[in-house]
Amino acid sequence: MQEPFNGAVFAAQLESDCAVLRLPLDHARIDLLLNYLAQMLRWNRTYNLTAIREPEQMLLHHITDSLSVVPELAQRLAGQPASILDVGSGGGLPGVVLAICRPEWQVRCVDAVEKKTAFIKHVAGVLRLPNLEATHARVEELEPAECDIVVSRAFASLHDFAALAGRHVKPGGRLAAMKGHPPEDEMQALKDQGAWQVEGVTTLYVPRLSARRCLV
Repeated sequence: MQEPFNGAVFAAQLESDCAVLRLPLDHARIDLLLNYLAQMLRWNRTYNLTAIREPEQMLLHHITDSLSVVPELAQRLAGQPASILDVGSGGGLPGVVLAICRPEWQVRCVDAVEKKTAFIKHVAGVLRLPNLEATHARVEELEPAECDIVVSRAFASLHDFAALAGRHVKPGGRLAAMKGHPPEDEMQALKDQGAWQVEGVTTLYVPRLSARRCLV
């Protein structure tokens, strides 16, 4: 079977991206990320996990984009083991990438679309990631998960994210929303609501991507 991309070229690109992000990953982790991308390409032909079809674009817009948040979360967690809930995970972004990069993090991906959580379960098995699991459910229907960080990527407004997923954050934990431009209106709406406060907005630099990214 023909490979969907040139693994050596993609591995070199990922190593370059990780160097820019100051995110040292060994060859085994790079291989896992590429295997994940290969699985996504294969499943995407049948299950439409993502609208992006080209391997090069998937590498940039999905893998490298998700990698950009790892150093920031790692800094917040100060190198400690942690439980992370990825809400509206889709095909596992950023949850699968987090689980690959940080074996000490227990990552649970939640999505309301069953085929997407089935894919994540498949990936956890094929890539042998004991720290990755997936749940098919609406996040507001789950029992409180008591997580250190609840993360989302293009999931909902900050107000809705907090309302739906906030109860899964344990005391002292954080909600972390990956966004494009800093969402000033959403931050104001969250402030007006009163239950949650914005601790800060960090610019995320994604190598080779001109669009703006931030983490709220």
